[in-house]
Amino acid sequence: MSNIPSAKRVFMFLQGPHGPFFNLLAKMLSHTGAEIWRVGFNAGDQVFWSRPDRYCPYREDIRDWPETFGNLIREKSVTDLVLYGDTRPIHALAIQKARQLNLRVHVFEEGYLRPYWVTYERDGCNGHSKLMGMGLSDMSEALQTGSLDEPAAPAHWGEMRHHIFYGALYHFFVLFLNQAYPKFQHHRPHRVQDEFRQNLRKLFWMPLSFVRRGLATLQIQASGVPYHLVLLQLQHDSALQAHSPFANNTEFLDQVLCGFAQGAPGHHQLVVKAHPLEQNGKDLSATLKNLAEKHQIIDRLRYIEGGKLAKILRQARSAVTVNSTAGQQALWRGIPLKLFGDAVYAKPEFTSSQEISDFFAAPRRPDTQAYHMFRRYLLETSQIAGGFYSRKARRQIIRAVVDMMLSHHDPYEALAAGTAPPRQYLQAVGA
Repeated sequence: MSNIPSAKRVFMFLQGPHGPFFNLLAKMLSHTGAEIWRVGFNAGDQVFWSRPDRYCPYREDIRDWPETFGNLIREKSVTDLVLYGDTRPIHALAIQKARQLNLRVHVFEEGYLRPYWVTYERDGCNGHSKLMGMGLSDMSEALQTGSLDEPAAPAHWGEMRHHIFYGALYHFFVLFLNQAYPKFQHHRPHRVQDEFRQNLRKLFWMPLSFVRRGLATLQIQASGVPYHLVLLQLQHDSALQAHSPFANNTEFLDQVLCGFAQGAPGHHQLVVKAHPLEQNGKDLSATLKNLAEKHQIIDRLRYIEGGKLAKILRQARSAVTVNSTAGQQALWRGIPLKLFGDAVYAKPEFTSSQEISDFFAAPRRPDTQAYHMFRRYLLETSQIAGGFYSRKARRQIIRAVVDMMLSHHDPYEALAAGTAPPRQYLQAVGA
């Protein structure tokens, strides 16, 4: 697509992160002279959009969506599509149509470098990212125009309570105000009422969960026993569902526990850490117990229900995950890492190709110099300091990303062309 002046750009927003981020981003884009529209699929989408004259409700079956979307593009003269994640059905179908009609596709996602960055790419993210086809030599060459040394990884995800709050609020609106959208289907397998209840429960029990996690972490740290860390993802994580060989976490854990039983020295333990937003801790704990009994390692298995990663990761001998972004925190610390799925950081220079039993027996260390170069490349391109859920973090993203969206170059092309924002513009703040 040619470089269209901002006054002639027409941005159509689909579903975004829970909360007001897309609404605020659209307002800033409108200040550039661009025209903005929003397609909403439920009451949660509608409530978080402040321009009813720029809102298009979609109330039909998903089978009619591609045709309706194509008609909207032509009717509104849309030039740009903006969405959060690229695998939920309405987004995947929209991207297909957008490519046919030569639209720019702007994809937001949680940060490849968490906790205090978000991802902005063109055309696709995760397993569909341009990073999947890039070699480290190309990245190193592009960095010749870069600037400062990489900032340190923050040790915590500073806006978890905001994330959970907006998740609960969004599902409240969908649950109780969705009469105008009778055919809405959630992209996740859970029922909306279950999502709402689970988010409320998570908020209510956060203090107790904090205490339990702290005690479990202290016990592991004080035990003096060598341990390997398993980093779990949410069952509905798009990266796990769309870019891995597993249908669920149980399949993954079965393979990992089998490999640990066969390969790890007898005095080593396995620590399984749940995702911070995991809602089904009891079911997961029961699954782990059954698998541990199956592989005869019941006395060598520990479980931690989410929480901060840095403390438990610091002393780990190795880490294993499907393709969680948390794996990059292990690499940043020089900890051996085994992946099972596709990921933007699945590079042979710093992720292990060993069989899982061999990995647990003698994990190979990553090339930390190569990884730090890769991490710096991400920070110079697609990673923007900030977050979707707290006010301060949202402002930080919008300050940087609007110019990136208006650019003719995507974030990776911009670095090579010398048009990427200066490095201090992308520094992590408030961490």
